[in-house]
Amino acid sequence: MNLNLKSLSCLGLGLLGAMGAMAVKKEKPNILYFLIDDMGWTDTGYQGSKFYETPNIDKLAQEGVKFTNAYVSHPRCLPSRYSIITGKYPARDWVPGSNEKQLKGGETTLAVPFKEAGYSTYFTGKWHLASNESLPEDQGFEINIGGGHAGAPTSYFYPYNVRKSGKPGKERPIHGLDDGVEGEYLTDRLTDETIQYLKKQHEETPDKPFLAYVSHYAVHTPFQAKEEYVKKFRKKLKTMHYDGPEYISEGTGQRKMRQDNAVYAAMIYSMDESLGRLVKTLKELGEYDNTIIILFSDNGGLSNRGTNQRQLATTNTPLKAGKGHLYEGGIREPMLVRWPGVTKAGTETDAVIIGSDFFPTMLDMAGLPLHPEAHLDGESFVWALKNKANPNPDRAFFWHSPTGRPHSTGDSNCSAVRQGDYKLMEFFDQGRVELYNVKEDISEANNLSEEMPKKTAEMLETLHNWKKEIDAFKKVKKDKSKKKGKGKGKKGKKVHCH
Repeated sequence: MNLNLKSLSCLGLGLLGAMGAMAVKKEKPNILYFLIDDMGWTDTGYQGSKFYETPNIDKLAQEGVKFTNAYVSHPRCLPSRYSIITGKYPARDWVPGSNEKQLKGGETTLAVPFKEAGYSTYFTGKWHLASNESLPEDQGFEINIGGGHAGAPTSYFYPYNVRKSGKPGKERPIHGLDDGVEGEYLTDRLTDETIQYLKKQHEETPDKPFLAYVSHYAVHTPFQAKEEYVKKFRKKLKTMHYDGPEYISEGTGQRKMRQDNAVYAAMIYSMDESLGRLVKTLKELGEYDNTIIILFSDNGGLSNRGTNQRQLATTNTPLKAGKGHLYEGGIREPMLVRWPGVTKAGTETDAVIIGSDFFPTMLDMAGLPLHPEAHLDGESFVWALKNKANPNPDRAFFWHSPTGRPHSTGDSNCSAVRQGDYKLMEFFDQGRVELYNVKEDISEANNLSEEMPKKTAEMLETLHNWKKEIDAFKKVKKDKSKKKGKGKGKKGKKVHCH
């Protein structure tokens, strides 16, 4: 056989490519935690959306396990993320409601035991928990790109954090993204950074497992997307037909009843594209079948508004309400897990889990010791991934939201508990309760509190005992006694929780 130099070169490149795709056997699995901001329960194709397009998420759903009862620990960004990273209910440390640091330095947060166990630990995107001593690099992440104080970018197009009003100065900085190409899109940039990390980590330490926490700012406001995708969905919108009203009155405001925001759809499309690019990179590196992928959203979609006229993103129908509310639309989230060699493709579980559970679950997946003194409220749900019996079937799940925003998102101060099929909500400032069987009544249309007084009293007692145990109101009371202006930025805006 005659081979010229060009043929040898092509053969060599082919061999190198094949070698690059060969999986390196590791003692521990890699973990890619893919967190989306403000994406609602029905904002994906696999959950039934006819307008949004999420082919990569849908593919992950086909290959992994779909959770139908996955909850966040709070219906807003900062407290929800606090719970994920600490394994605690945010109310345990009075988040929200505290004017102190949202995350104390020196806590044993999720990344710390992974780093101590020899994992490469990487964070990119929205952190939103920052103080002077609680940036991601202070909490166990060796690499932090983009994580700081900011709860949202000023713009999704570079430069991301420069004021658009023409006034001097910057918004809260998005660390590590000061350099960029004019007009580059933030979702793409975070994906590019993660791909560079994955390739470098594979090249330099191929036998070392990684924990990559990819925490997108998308699809949080402002509504901004790449023009070619916006055009795509505006064109698609012309083919859509909607029955019923665009908005309905609900409590103190309005709820959007349609998925018809073309810019928001384009943002979802870019975010889905990000997942696809990361999966492609893992496959090219031969790491895909070494990598656990977890996909989650930090709270429900922005569907409700109070007395203002803010633009809304989506509807969470059939779930009631959305971001900010303790109804299902604010706290029940899309969630997928693909664990090679463990989970069965295309399966579904009705196991109830909550945001604080990720910390112990990820340790359990990696075969690392649990830290019960740290993740006080989290419990591993590996049993659900292995299709085993629930070891704690009587477990109660709690929420406490003491900083309602009736003007912004239309929600009121509320606490809630779910135990079994029932969920009780206490609007403690208003002296009223609501009880729902959320298994049979996912839309929370039938309040059973008067029909089932005994069940209502039992669950209300459980909720009150929990709030007393964690001293849920102590810090809020302190805040009310503080001088006017404390805990606010220079413009008088609250600095906690978007």
